[in-house]
Amino acid sequence: MKIIVLIVYLLFLGFSLWLKWLNITYLKEQGQQVPPEFGKAIDSDTLRKATSYTVENSRLAVMTTIFNNILVVVVLFGGIIEIYDVWIASLSQSFVLAGVLFVLGLLYGEIIFSIPFSLYKNFSIENRYGFNTLTGKLWLTDLIKSTVVSTLLLSIIVAAALFLVQYTPQWWWLWVWLVFLLFSIFLMYISPYLIEPLFFKFEPVQTEGLEEEIRALMKKAGLKVSSVFQVDASRRSRHANAYFSGIGRVKRIVLFDTLLETMSRGEILAVLAHEVGHWKKKHVLKRIIFTEVVALGALFVAYKLLNWPGLPGVIGLKGGSFYVRLAILGFLGSLIMFPFTPALSLLSRKHEWQADSYACELSGKPLDLADALIKLSRENLANLHPHPLYAAFYYSHPPVVQRISKLQDQAASG
Repeated sequence: MKIIVLIVYLLFLGFSLWLKWLNITYLKEQGQQVPPEFGKAIDSDTLRKATSYTVENSRLAVMTTIFNNILVVVVLFGGIIEIYDVWIASLSQSFVLAGVLFVLGLLYGEIIFSIPFSLYKNFSIENRYGFNTLTGKLWLTDLIKSTVVSTLLLSIIVAAALFLVQYTPQWWWLWVWLVFLLFSIFLMYISPYLIEPLFFKFEPVQTEGLEEEIRALMKKAGLKVSSVFQVDASRRSRHANAYFSGIGRVKRIVLFDTLLETMSRGEILAVLAHEVGHWKKKHVLKRIIFTEVVALGALFVAYKLLNWPGLPGVIGLKGGSFYVRLAILGFLGSLIMFPFTPALSLLSRKHEWQADSYACELSGKPLDLADALIKLSRENLANLHPHPLYAAFYYSHPPVVQRISKLQDQAASG
């Protein structure tokens, strides 16, 4: 069984790496041609820069993938997880505390191993292409803050879940699912007030009259927002973005200061109209429902399989604690979900097309959204020539050239 599982895992990994290589090769071949949808918005020098930027990031992604998967193979199939399990058991006899320590140890290992890649990306690639504005001190501060927040939140949810496993052995899968659901909703409420301000400075939009225009757009769409903020994203990067955060009455709009610097009002409103489209088409709700249904099913399957004597043998172990068995199930779950990646990507792209259409209906100005996408692509050095197979498998958004082409056609047809 171990050999079969390892072969399947390596085949999936090989296919994923082949797709990344295919995407890089395709970009090198096609990356010198400016798409007609971009007209004079991007010159050949900018396109070459965008191609080089994408290739460097893709190569880093390949190296990161290879390194991470070597770790997975060594830890799971090399017996390291068994040694780790024994060590955790020596630290505490408490089922709950030992489980928290087990999970936190894996979290800290992941953070430590990701540090070299994060440093190289931010202070080499992002620096070289003019995006990075992070200082070493701010990078370290962000790392410490994110680690502390992750430790606190993960400790709470893992401790609660293991408590339920221990005290409701027949129904823990249902109670754990309910706790996870309530905790995720709770985070949506508190994140805008307690977590996001740890990393960004929020202040009212400084552009005169823009907030009123945004609120008028939201009113036209039948949505209410509690606040409209801009954040000092330029302290970390020159990449531009905007997003909705929170839920219910605490839902609010957040604009990066970099976005405000590069886009016109009409383009900003078009970007927000697209995000409104996701809410009006209930994409957020549908994704939450889908995720929770899958989570409930996964927990029930885990409940059934955790006592299966043959589970540790899947990775060549003779036995293992409850935590090791959960880790094995998580690994197997990732294998099962991999073939579904293109279907999930397709569904996500369908939602993006619908949000684009709604934005055009709401604003009546398809060219504003098209121009916004052109600017975002140019300023962020986006890949304008993804390989069709790679895009079909991994892209959560339609390729930007296709989106712009459709928007320009809509504008031309009135």
